[in-house]
Amino acid sequence: MAYRSGTYIAFHAGGTTDPTASDMKYYRMIQAWHANDNIEFKCVNSHDKAAAVRDSSKKETVRRSLIERLRNSRNLLLIVTDQTKRDTDWVPFEITQAVDNFGLPIIAAYPGYSKIMDPSALRHLWPAALAARIDNGSAKVIHVPFGRSFIDDAISQFGVNHKSPATGVNHYSEQAHASLSA
Repeated sequence: MAYRSGTYIAFHAGGTTDPTASDMKYYRMIQAWHANDNIEFKCVNSHDKAAAVRDSSKKETVRRSLIERLRNSRNLLLIVTDQTKRDTDWVPFEITQAVDNFGLPIIAAYPGYSKIMDPSALRHLWPAALAARIDNGSAKVIHVPFGRSFIDDAISQFGVNHKSPATGVNHYSEQAHASLSA
């Protein structure tokens, strides 16, 4: 059995490596938080634990690499923006594998939101793969604002061999929002 210590980060890259043209900017932000010694944020990034795959790699090679990264992960951090639902390639694949094959809890992080008290109100942003798994009860998801303290707290709490959210539409309480926003 794999040692599952990493957080797998999924986001819509829009077929580009330009971080300003896609949700990659949020992924890069997470990497910057982790790299900054003056910020208390630690994320074992599953993408850093496996060999890099070039953009020119064959789809099957990328697929195998992503599966290996997911297999070694303890949770999936899904960055959800208005672009995420449009991804018909890797994000749905990552969600399907994470939930169906590896039982990973999902941390859904939403840029542009300071508080999430009704995750169902954000359903219009969910990729179909996530919505279907929330609807059938197989996805265990905590929905949080995209912020360092929220993501750090969720990563530390929720993992496949630890604690999972109870359902697909979990969120932090008013008190937790106040504490983590401070």
